[in-house]
Amino acid sequence: MSPSPQPPPHPCALPPPPPPPPPYTPPAYAPCAAHAPTAPPHHHRRRPPWQSRTVRATALISLLALSGVLIIALVRRETGTEGFLVGLGLAVFPVPLLIAAFCWLDRLEPEPWRNLAFAFTWGACAATLVALLANGFATDWLAANIASTSPSEAEAWGAAVIAPFVEETGKAAAVLFLYRFRRRDFDGITDGIVIAGITATGFAFTENILYLGNAFGEDQSLGHSGLDSLTAGTFFIRIIVSPFAHPLFTIPTGLAFGIAATRYPRRRTARTAVTALGLATSVLLHAVWNASATLDTPDFLLIYGLFMVPLLLVLTALAVWARNQELRSLRHYLTPYIAAGWLVPAEPTALSSLKTRALARDIAHRTHGPAAARAVTEYTALATALSFHRRRAHLTGPTPDFTTQEHHLLQHLRHYQPWGQRALTDALETAARQDERWANQVHQEDQVHQEENEHDTSGAPLSKKPTRGNPRSQRSRSHTTPPPPRPTEQATHRPPPGQA
Repeated sequence: MSPSPQPPPHPCALPPPPPPPPPYTPPAYAPCAAHAPTAPPHHHRRRPPWQSRTVRATALISLLALSGVLIIALVRRETGTEGFLVGLGLAVFPVPLLIAAFCWLDRLEPEPWRNLAFAFTWGACAATLVALLANGFATDWLAANIASTSPSEAEAWGAAVIAPFVEETGKAAAVLFLYRFRRRDFDGITDGIVIAGITATGFAFTENILYLGNAFGEDQSLGHSGLDSLTAGTFFIRIIVSPFAHPLFTIPTGLAFGIAATRYPRRRTARTAVTALGLATSVLLHAVWNASATLDTPDFLLIYGLFMVPLLLVLTALAVWARNQELRSLRHYLTPYIAAGWLVPAEPTALSSLKTRALARDIAHRTHGPAAARAVTEYTALATALSFHRRRAHLTGPTPDFTTQEHHLLQHLRHYQPWGQRALTDALETAARQDERWANQVHQEDQVHQEENEHDTSGAPLSKKPTRGNPRSQRSRSHTTPPPPRPTEQATHRPPPGQA
């Protein structure tokens, strides 16, 4: 009995995934030859307790929890229960916005949530506790030994000299900790900026509770209320005008650690010099800000407008530039996988553009629904992780498990490839057509302007000027996306993960 003929595949159905090629090992990181001498067998010895990851994690969590309890007790004693609650309610306003801004900057290769949680908790608890105790001790020492005749002079010296060094050193400790013990996650300038910014956001949160709580307590004792109260003024200065102050101070430290990780991964002296320079810059910026706070309002606003705001714009542009540089590096580090058969030539180019990534997700969502869009998102995340995996090996040398981790990423990449590869290829073609239409439209408008200029000189009649539309809102009409596969075809072709 002859087998029944197979029905032809539907023209709109996704192609079946090709057979996986053999495991790919980059030539630069190939394993040792078979005849190379082997290392003697390793005898597993019992490690000391302090080398256990569980013991270290437990000790760190206990330290952060203890510092959190102590800082809550100190701030509550300083402000009172009512002042503490008012300060807590007002200080929380800028925190979600700042965290969202840093997460947006880090969306290319997001930091693990545990690293961000550690950074915020360290800034809000440990760094603030150290700063509160050290600043108080230093101010008392200055008042007793140097500025004994003027307590206000001791406070000014403490705010302009002691506090910047103590606070920025305490915040830099979190960046140093993650740089030292989470080096696999700390491999770029963007990582340093994000970790430093999140740490400073936590520090500013606790400090704002203290300042707002003290202001509320003083208003209660003096009977002030409304917009003329000290609480309203403190809220305006610290929450509305300068919520970015502490992140702005600490970002140079994170930037320096990021440069050390990417530019000088194997030069200890250069790393030390760069990080010390970054910390000194953070201390200087903090000192300038604290010194300006003692000036009159016009002088303070002058320094704020001519110095702090331009510096914020420069650092923001620098952070976006660093993120874009990391995005462009994807094309370089993913190119070897084309010859190995894992990627098609269009994918590295498509993955190096956030616009093309978003367009690919939109195409997958309109074509096959939200499950396919999630599959494309996972595919782009895996490709980005693969690129950064090779980038780390290029900067610091391959780890012993480099090939194993690479093969693990490639196998997961192959699982989502039927949706990700097609969506990225279509998105790159659509983006090229959109850019071509935009260029043609600009060329037509230039011709119209040229005709208008000629009419002004010769008096010839004008041609009708075309209206300029938004090319981003005009979807590619020539690109027709196929409908979703029929239910009978979903048994042959694997559905996207998460789709019933």
